[in-house]
Amino acid sequence: MTAFHQLHRSGLLILPNAWDAGSAAVMRSLGAKAIATTSAGCAWSLGWPDGDALPIERAVQMCADVARAVQGLPVSVDFEGGYSENPGDVAANAVALVEAGAAGINIEDGGGEPGALAAKIEAIRSKVGGDLFINARCDIWLRGVGAPEARVDEALRRAAIYAGSGADGFFAPGLTAPEDIARLTAGTPLPVNLLAAPGLPGAAELERLGVRRLSAGSGLASAAYGRAGELAKAFLADGASEPMLEGGLGWGEMNALMP
Repeated sequence: MTAFHQLHRSGLLILPNAWDAGSAAVMRSLGAKAIATTSAGCAWSLGWPDGDALPIERAVQMCADVARAVQGLPVSVDFEGGYSENPGDVAANAVALVEAGAAGINIEDGGGEPGALAAKIEAIRSKVGGDLFINARCDIWLRGVGAPEARVDEALRRAAIYAGSGADGFFAPGLTAPEDIARLTAGTPLPVNLLAAPGLPGAAELERLGVRRLSAGSGLASAAYGRAGELAKAFLADGASEPMLEGGLGWGEMNALMP
């Protein structure tokens, strides 16, 4: 069992999502046990939209850059849908990420029928063996699939399929209700991962409910870009320097974080 697998065995792993090597280095310095990437933030940082649009070569290079910046911490890559619908191509892409330093991936079903993702997971597992942590993302809450009252049952059905295909974890972004969280964690042997969202219980309560991983997703990147936009707007309006210096990391402090 790898160190990254072990982090899901007990307690709650709080996983910040970086959008480039610099943000990953900052998160490492703050004591993160592992670093994830956000597909949206990484794509935006490279001038691409989110949604399997980023060329796989750029995703692999981003993985390598982040892995270098975190100096040995496990890195989990948001793999979106695998950057292909062909399971063989998805597996080849996953191999490239592992070679670039990935200890884990998230791969999503997009709310579609689970057979497609199951085939991708099987292909990945056959190529990379057991060391890569494959987190199967179920998008039925994000996509509004089916009746709300039926979603936990559908998630449990998908979790069983993904576990049988070789998944190590189950990611249910958009799930926030404590009673539904408790049903999901009790109904699957896979460690359950949730996404930070308004209305989600705090870390202590999530741990009590059996959740094993909490991800920031694109939230930190969105907040950083929003703050940068506010400062740039003010600077363009009046050229004032002081606001940009408030709360920022100094040149020397940032430079010292780089490997």
